[in-house]
Amino acid sequence: MDAYTKPAHWSDPRNKLFPHQVGFTCPPYDWDAAPADFLRMAPDSVGVHGRMLHVPDYVHRLDQRKKNFDLLEEFVQCMANNGADVCAQVGSNWVHASGLGVEGIRQHCQMLGEKYDTPFHMAGYAMVEALRDQNIEKVALNAAYHHRDWWQGTVAFLKEAGFDVVWAGNFHDQGWFATQEEINQCIWCFDGDLAQKSFQYVAEQAPNADAYLINGMCNFRSGLNGQAQRPVHVELAIEAMLGKPMISHDNALYWRVFKTLGLTPVTPQGRLLSSLKAE
Repeated sequence: MDAYTKPAHWSDPRNKLFPHQVGFTCPPYDWDAAPADFLRMAPDSVGVHGRMLHVPDYVHRLDQRKKNFDLLEEFVQCMANNGADVCAQVGSNWVHASGLGVEGIRQHCQMLGEKYDTPFHMAGYAMVEALRDQNIEKVALNAAYHHRDWWQGTVAFLKEAGFDVVWAGNFHDQGWFATQEEINQCIWCFDGDLAQKSFQYVAEQAPNADAYLINGMCNFRSGLNGQAQRPVHVELAIEAMLGKPMISHDNALYWRVFKTLGLTPVTPQGRLLSSLKAE
């Protein structure tokens, strides 16, 4: 197979719709808020496009993530062909489900970025990079809606990367839902006040953590008229309550994309995103 060559016309800024073009992907059967959330905080020079992975029989099992891991390369190639400057993958489980390990994921992202001349970042590994950048060692994980095998995979990945996970548990472990089945029925969208209540609970279990994390693609009806919002929308309020960083996998991914582009958000953000400096 011939080596890939990115279409040459994208190297000329006059051929691009935006000076900075970002491609997002997410798991099948999800309406992902990441492209919209990222665009709302980005400078006007940024354009965003989303391309969901397509697996007709997908039911969010970890083995399906591993089986369809190669779709990420198809996504990167597609976005490179269409002029993306950076590609980003939403969904924290894919890194540990792959079985590649922390160093294997780092190498895989680097390989795809170099092969298609377009940097590629995964949410699960972006969290590792962000925590290292912020010199955070002890973390507690608000596992939200994640099934036990999902969040235990995240914990194992973080531990392999060298972090001390002092506590972890989902909304069932925290006592907000009687069963995992009840959590699943919410389709990953929860009452608006659960964000604050759940982080308060996690902080009480792990008062010595350096930072509090939340994984996955969790949504809370905390917006106007009950509009669903991802954790990035309530980050400032929760950090004020905790007195410590609150980092979601989404925020870590946005931080990594901004860092690659040499840009910073134009709207008020929490500690991680506010640590960025424009280049």
